[in-house]
Amino acid sequence: MKTIYFNHDGNIDDLVSYLLLLQAPDIKLLGVGAIDADGYIDPSVEACRKMTDLFNLRGDKLAVARSNSRAVNQFPHEWRMATYSFNYLPILNEKGHIDTKQAELPAHLDMVEKIKNAKEPVTLVMTGPLTDLARALDADPEIEKNIKMLYWMGGSLDGHGNVAMINADGSQEWNAFWDPYAVKRVFDSNIKIQMVGLESTEELPLNDELRQHWASLRKYPAMDLVGQGYSLIVSIPAAELYLWDVLTTVSALYPEVVKTETAHARVITDGLGAGSFVRDPKGREVTLVTKANKDLFFKRMDEILERTK
Repeated sequence: MKTIYFNHDGNIDDLVSYLLLLQAPDIKLLGVGAIDADGYIDPSVEACRKMTDLFNLRGDKLAVARSNSRAVNQFPHEWRMATYSFNYLPILNEKGHIDTKQAELPAHLDMVEKIKNAKEPVTLVMTGPLTDLARALDADPEIEKNIKMLYWMGGSLDGHGNVAMINADGSQEWNAFWDPYAVKRVFDSNIKIQMVGLESTEELPLNDELRQHWASLRKYPAMDLVGQGYSLIVSIPAAELYLWDVLTTVSALYPEVVKTETAHARVITDGLGAGSFVRDPKGREVTLVTKANKDLFFKRMDEILERTK
C-alpha cells in the first residue's frame, strides 16, 4: 500500500486531486498541505477541511496544514479567485460546520514531521510550487532518505511556458516561476522525480464533452463536486486548459496511465528566463511524462469518484 503526502496550491485542479486522494483505494494519505499560490490559501485550507469531512472514505487521520511560504513571483489575482467560489459550493457547506482541523504546524514542518515519522518511504504528490518541500529539506535534510518518489506538476522541457508577465520571457511554467530557487533546491537533492510538464499531455483538455460527462454522473456526490468545481473555470481554444494536476495525481496512483522518458535538465533561477528549464546532459535526471492514455485515465478517475454513493 502506497503512503502519500499531498501538497498543492488550491485551485480547482488541485482540489479535485485532493478529492481523488481521499477516495482512492489501497493507499494511506499521510497528510496534506496547501500553499498560497494558484489559489488563495484560506479558502483552500477551508475547502480541504470540508472535503475531508465528506469524502475521507478510508478514514485516514488528517489535519490540513497551512503553508507560510511566500512567492518570488505570485500568480495573477484573477486566477486565484476560483478557490473562494469552490469553497462556497453548497455541497461543501450543507452541514454548516467543519470537523476536520487545521494542522498545528505550518505546511513545510508538517511535511517534515509526517515524513520523518512514517513507517515506510513516502510518496510525495505536489501540484503547486516546490517551496514547502525545499524548506522541509532545509529544516531536516534527513527526510530525503524517507521519500520514495516525488510526483510534481511543474515546468516545461520543450521551451513553451504559460507565464505572460513583464519580468518573464514566456518560456516558464507558473509553478516553477513562483519560486525558481525552490525548484533548484529540490533538483539538487537525490529525490527521484517524475514530472508532468506543460508538454506532458494534449489528450486531456478541459472541454464541453468532459463537462457533460461529469454532469451525466452527478448522482455520485464526488462526481457532482468535480462538475461543479470545473464549472468555475473557462477554457477556450485560444487558452485551453488541460488536466495537468489531476494527471499528476492519477499517475502517482496508477503509473500505467502515462508514458514517460528519462530526461536531464537544469533550472534557470534568475533573469527573464527564471523558472524555465534547459535540457542538459549534465543536468538533473527526471522522469518526464510524455503521453497519457486518455481512456484508461478517465476509467480510473471515474472508478475513484463513483466510490461515494
